Formats: sequence, C-alpha cells, structure tokens
Amino acid sequence: MHDPDPYSTPPYGEPGPWAPAPPVQHPTGTPAHGVPGGVAPSVGDGSVGGVPAHGVPGGVAPSIGDGFAGGAPAHGVAGAASSVGGGHPPGTSAHGVAGGVAPSVGDGYATGTSAHGVAGGVAPSVGDGFAGGASAHGGEASASSPVVVAGAGAEGASADPWGRYDPWAAAAGAPLQRADPVPMDGRRRRRRARRAVVGGALLLALVSGGIGGIVGGYLERNGGIGTVELPQAGREDVRRDPDSVAGIAAQALPSVVTLHVSGAGAAGTGTGFVLDERGHILTNDHVVEPAGENGEITVTFHSGDTAEATVVGRDAGYDLAVVKVKGVRGLAPLPLGNSDNVRVGDPVVAIGAPFDLAGTVTAGIISARERPITAGGENGDGTDVSYVDALQTDAPINPGNSGGPLLDARGRVIGINSAIRSAGGAEDPDGGQAGSIGLGFAIPVNQGKRVAEELINTGRAAHPVIGITLDMAYSGDGARVAAEGHDGGPPVSTGGPGARAGIKAGDVITEVDGRRVHSGEELIVKTRAHRPGDRLELTLERGGEERKVSLVLGSSDGG
Repeated sequence: MHDPDPYSTPPYGEPGPWAPAPPVQHPTGTPAHGVPGGVAPSVGDGSVGGVPAHGVPGGVAPSIGDGFAGGAPAHGVAGAASSVGGGHPPGTSAHGVAGGVAPSVGDGYATGTSAHGVAGGVAPSVGDGFAGGASAHGGEASASSPVVVAGAGAEGASADPWGRYDPWAAAAGAPLQRADPVPMDGRRRRRRARRAVVGGALLLALVSGGIGGIVGGYLERNGGIGTVELPQAGREDVRRDPDSVAGIAAQALPSVVTLHVSGAGAAGTGTGFVLDERGHILTNDHVVEPAGENGEITVTFHSGDTAEATVVGRDAGYDLAVVKVKGVRGLAPLPLGNSDNVRVGDPVVAIGAPFDLAGTVTAGIISARERPITAGGENGDGTDVSYVDALQTDAPINPGNSGGPLLDARGRVIGINSAIRSAGGAEDPDGGQAGSIGLGFAIPVNQGKRVAEELINTGRAAHPVIGITLDMAYSGDGARVAAEGHDGGPPVSTGGPGARAGIKAGDVITEVDGRRVHSGEELIVKTRAHRPGDRLELTLERGGEERKVSLVLGSSDGG
C-alpha cells in the first residue's frame, strides 16, 4: 500500500461520500507518457477515446471495455490492460501497473477505483456501468513520458486530458429520437366524443331557439306569411235524427205559417199551423181579432208562398180560432199528440214568428201541467177573458209566437202557444213587449182539438157549465157561490146541473175531482178543461161541514 493521500481524496483518505461522475462526460484519450513516437492504441470499441498507460515504451494500451464511452489506461503499464467490464461505461485502469489487467470490481456502479501501487498486478476495475473511474497511482514501472495523441504521437498533446473535453461530443452525432404520441384509451375517446355531441346539441338548440323566436316574433307582428286560410270542417251528412230538435224542426216547419192581420185601426202578427189538407189553420183568437168583420188575413207559408184566409170560427173563452185558405195544394198537416200523456220535464220545441221573425225554433221542457191562467179582459165586460188549464214551458215564447205549435219529442202537437208572463206582470201573449222570461203557457191540444172540431163543424164552441154564479170578489180559499145571479136572478140556475146536485148559495167549492181549487177562476178553468156531458166530483163546505156532490156538466147553449 502507499502513503495516505495528503488531499484526503476518497478512496485514499478518509472514507467519504461517493459522487458519481456526470453521466455524459467523455474525456479525450491521452497518449502514453514517455513513449516516443508511440501510438495511442484504440481504447474500447465504438468509444470516443481512451487514456493510454503512462511510461509504456512503444506499448499499445489494450482495449478497455467494449462499447464504453472511454476509459483511462493504467500509467506505467508495460503490458496490455485487459478489457474492463462489458457493455458498460468505461472504468479507469490502474496506475503504475506493470502489465497487469485491472479486474472488474463491483457491478452496476457508474465509477470504479482501481488498486493503488499494484506492481505487476491487475488494478481492479471499480464499478460496472459507471461513466468513468480513477486508476491507481504510484505503480513501480511508471515514469512520466510525453503524451502520445492517437494517430499523431505525443507532440503537442495537452498535459490536461480534460482540456479539450466536449460534454456533448458523443451526443452531437447521435440521432434524435422522435417522441411517439401518447396512446389514448377508449374511455377517454368516448368521453371526449360525448362531450362533443352534447356541446353540438346545445349549440344547435340555442341556434334553433333563437331563429324560432325571431321567426315567431316576426310572424306574430306581421300576421304570418302569405294569405290566411283558416281551417274548416268538410261537408257532412245534413240529415238529423227525427227525434232531435233539428229533426223535429225540419219535419214541422213546412206546416207552420205566419199570419198578418189588419183591420179597422188595428194590425198584428201571429202564428198558426195546418190542421188538414182542406186548408184549415188553427191559431189564437186574439191573433185574428184585429181583423174584425171586414179585415184582411194573409197567410205566409214556410216556402214563402202567401194566400188570403178567412175566419171559420173563433172563441174568446178558449182563445182559439180557425181560419181557412183556398187554392193551396200540397198542404202538410201537423200530427196531433195527447196532452194527457205529457209529464213535467218532457222536452218540447216551440215554433213561431216572434216579432215577425218567421220560422223561429226554440226548445225547452214542460215546467208544469194544469196551470190555471186567465188572459184578455181588455173589453171590461169579461167577454174576452180566456180561461186556460195551461201547460207551462220554459221554451222561449215571445210576442208573435201566439197560435204556434208546441211539439213533443216526436214532433207531435201537444199545445198551442198562447200567453207569456212578462216582466211587467202581464199574462197577455203580446203584452209588455218585454219578451220571454222563461214563463210560457200553451193551451193543451186535447182542448184545442175539441174546440177546433166544433168551430170547423158548427162555427161555434160549446162551453161546459155547472149552472151557478160565482162570487169573484171572494178572497178566501176556494170558490164561493154568489148570493144572487146575473141581472138579479138566482145564483143557482133552476134545473141546471148544480141545482140537481144540491148546490146552494154561499157554498164554498174546495175540490174538483179531488184536486184543490183556490179561487173562482180556477174552478172555471177546471170546468172548461172538460167537455159538456163529463161528470165532475165536487167537494164543498157548508156551515163548517164538508160534503161531496156529483154532477154532469151542461152546455152554455142551454144545457
């Protein structure tokens, strides 16, 4: 061994930290010292350069390493240095070694330190894979000699092997390596694709919404583009069910007529309907009344044709009249129903000419039956007062509807529209001119049929009578027999139906056929709802006692 290194440089001094050399340091080869005209041998295979042994006369530094960047041969080595390491960076051979080969010391290190002062021995290579190593110093066979540069000898060579060191010399000639793109996995690609799709959809929605808003605003302000064509249903079957309002109207309208009446200082309009093919038309008495004895009555049919009519017969007590047209063919009479079959709530249709509006159709229901009403009385003597046990309906009936038909659901006549209750309180069919308030009244067709037949056959209508005079001023409940009759005669007609039943003056009649009556008017209405010869059952009170009597109705013609 040699003396300790005065500089305490590891490994000669105290143990210290090992510092690896820079990974790319490749010193230029240094020729052997003291070798005249010597040629620095090739150091390594493919290396940049190597340092030949010092003091080797004419010797050739052996190849150090295979594939190393460079290595420093041992100083003063007479023989050849053996190959140090394989496939690793170079190590530095031992200094002063007479011809030995530095054996490999360690594996996987960047730098190794050869043995110091080994004569004839082999300086072990320190490290395998190091960038360089420090060779041994103080070999016996070594002496300083001029440096021989490879290929040029020792002349002009620098004493410092690092003087012309270029750290990038080896890298400069190396080819550049192209960086491959980082592979992208499927999940990332799908995520990026989804983001692109969502973003595109959002952008499209925004653009579409903006365009739609602009176009919509423009269309709203300017009423659209081009001409306006509104949607409309196509042609359909115009036929209707026979029992519908439209079906009933279609069937009945050709049989309904409008009457225009004029006379001495009076005129009016009303409605009627055809009774038979002979030209008889039924209407109200108050419709034809203005014509008087010499007035004119014009009948207008649904087709628009007109004809002159004459009065066949009229009766103010029933408020019914029959007129007849001549020279008209193809008349379609309306079928007659039965008013006794009518029930409250049944649907009805009213046809007429309210305010001279011919062919007006309205609909409603039967609101009540046997509603006692009185109408007329303008003459003051009671001869023009009509007493009707009427059908009440909410079908709109207005002035001009008088005399028109009230039809059931099968298009049959069940009543003759006669009166309305106006807002002013009048029951006159043409009174008040206020129009319908949902309270209309019709003469039952059963009564109308009987009266019409009598008027056509005889020109007069018979009135059923009991043969008594009533106290119309009585305010109590029921109908009271008066104390005396008309013109001072007896209140109960001698030999009449009432006298035969035992009725006396002052008796109060409270029921007719089991139905309550509350006034004299109601008793007349209930009586006129029957035919002469019909039997009535009466309940009356006399002296606080109630008794029942039965009688057969007489006739106003002397029955």
